[in-house]
Amino acid sequence: MFFVVHAIKSPPRVETEENFMQAIWRTPNRRIGLVALVIVGLDQLTKLLVLKYLGYAQEKVIIDGFFKLVHWANTGAAWSLFRGNNNLLAIVALVALVVLFLSRHHFDSRTLLGQFAFGLIFGGIVGNLIDRLVRGHVIDFLYFFVQQRGGEVGFPAFNVADSAICTGVGLIFIITWRSERNPAPVEPVAGN
Repeated sequence: MFFVVHAIKSPPRVETEENFMQAIWRTPNRRIGLVALVIVGLDQLTKLLVLKYLGYAQEKVIIDGFFKLVHWANTGAAWSLFRGNNNLLAIVALVALVVLFLSRHHFDSRTLLGQFAFGLIFGGIVGNLIDRLVRGHVIDFLYFFVQQRGGEVGFPAFNVADSAICTGVGLIFIITWRSERNPAPVEPVAGN
């Protein structure tokens, strides 16, 4: 009886901040999700700042002859490929999310680096997908260029989500290359 009364009167255990972070970081899927959430947050925050401080098609030179912030709308994919196909590209992004999530085990998503890479990719896809669904286009705002006699030659404008996707894909290539270069040793078959 004392044990039951004592158990009822005991205050509930309060999770500390450290326990909370360990709980969030405990499983590979949670790690992937946390990285993705951070990327989506950074992507949307930077795009909101662009919307607040730069008018559409406005530019702000940061490093003369090399880098400027722009406010450009992209209804296409990377490098403005498939321009004007925003709805189709939104569907492609949704399908890509599902396929990547289901096939992540075929890559090295067991390692922390693999989980980080998939978090970057998922976060980047979701960040741009939010733009496509809410605004009808993706906001690109980072523009690197070189000034030449005939004008400027630049790398296509991009955003945080694009950077996350490219970095994540690059990491997946490196992880895959490393694992194929150093295959696991083959164990001998018993009885031979």
